[in-house]
Amino acid sequence: MSTTRVSVNGYGVIGKRVADAVLLQPDMELVGVADIATDWRIKSLGGRIPVYAATDDALTAMRSDGLQPVGTFEDLLAQSDVVIDCTPKHIAAGNLPRYTAAGVKVIFQGGESHSTTGHSFVAQANYATALGRDMTRVVSCNTTSIVRVLGALTDAGLLLRARGVLIRRATDPWESHLGGIMNTMVPEGKIPSHQGPDAQTVLPGLDVVTIAAKGAHTQTHNHYWTLQLTRAATRDDVLDALRAAPRVAFIRMSDGLVALNSTVELMRDLGRPRGDMWEVAVWEDLVTVQGDEAFLTYQVYNEAIVVPETIDAIRALTQTAPDAATSMQITDSTLGMRDDFLSPPYP
Repeated sequence: MSTTRVSVNGYGVIGKRVADAVLLQPDMELVGVADIATDWRIKSLGGRIPVYAATDDALTAMRSDGLQPVGTFEDLLAQSDVVIDCTPKHIAAGNLPRYTAAGVKVIFQGGESHSTTGHSFVAQANYATALGRDMTRVVSCNTTSIVRVLGALTDAGLLLRARGVLIRRATDPWESHLGGIMNTMVPEGKIPSHQGPDAQTVLPGLDVVTIAAKGAHTQTHNHYWTLQLTRAATRDDVLDALRAAPRVAFIRMSDGLVALNSTVELMRDLGRPRGDMWEVAVWEDLVTVQGDEAFLTYQVYNEAIVVPETIDAIRALTQTAPDAATSMQITDSTLGMRDDFLSPPYP
C-alpha cells in the first residue's frame, strides 16, 4: 500500500480533527500543519505534530512567542502530495495560486464555493468523479448530511422530492464568547437556504428545498424533513434504506436521547475523541410514514461530520483506493464509526 503525504493548512475546528484522522490512516503520512496562530491552539500540540508558519509574518510571530516552527508553508508544500485547506471561509480560495505553484493536490472545505474547484464531494455519492482530479471541495456539514440521508433514499428508489427545515447552531462552542445570538432565532435571508442548492452540486437530480434558521445554541444542527416518496411505502422501507446507507446511525428517544445535548453527552461517554460524531444521527423512533409521505428528524455534529469525507477525498484525488466502498471501509474502521450508537460497531 502506497503512502500519501498529507499536510493541513489551518489547525482550527476542522483542521485539528482532519490531522488526527490522517494519523490513523495506514496509507497516509501527516507531514505537518500550517497556521498563523501562536496561542493555545498551536501550543497544545506540544510537538506532537510538526508545525509550519503559514506566512512570513506568522514565522516571525511564532519565533517571538517561543514557538519553533519547522519551516515555512512552502517548505511544507514541497514535502506534500495533498494539502487539506481548513482555513476560514474565503481565505482558502486565495491560497489556490500557492498550491498550484507547488504542484500539490488540494481539498477545500464547504465554506468555499463550488466554482473554486469545479467539483464538490461526498464519498458515497460521487467518489468516482473525483478520481485523479487536482482538487475538490468537501461540502459543508449540513450539505454532507443531506446527501447522505436523501442520497440513501434516492438509491433505494424511494425519494421523489424533499422539503427540509434546518435549525443551525449559532456559532462553534469554542468561540461562543465572540458572538452568536441569545434568546432569539434568526432565519436565513432567503428560501431556499444555501444547503439545498449546495447538495445539488453533488446530486444534480435531487429535488430539494431547504429553509434554515440559526438558534441560540452552539452544539450541533437539527434537521426536519418532509419527504414525498415515489410510491406508497412502509416505515420499514424507509428504515431499511437508511440502515443500508453508510455513515448514518440511529438514536432513539426511548433510550433517553431526547435532545441535542444528550447525544453530545453520549459521544463523550462512548469515548469519542473530543466527543465527536462523524455519523448523521437519525431518531429511529420518530421516522413516520403515511402513504407516500415520510417524516424524519436528525442531528448533525458540525465540527466532525466532514472529517471522514475529507479522508476519502484524499484517496480519490490520489487514486489510492479504486472506489468509494474501499476507501470508506478503511476510514470508517480506523475511526470506529457505527450504524447504531447503542449497539456494537459494524464489522
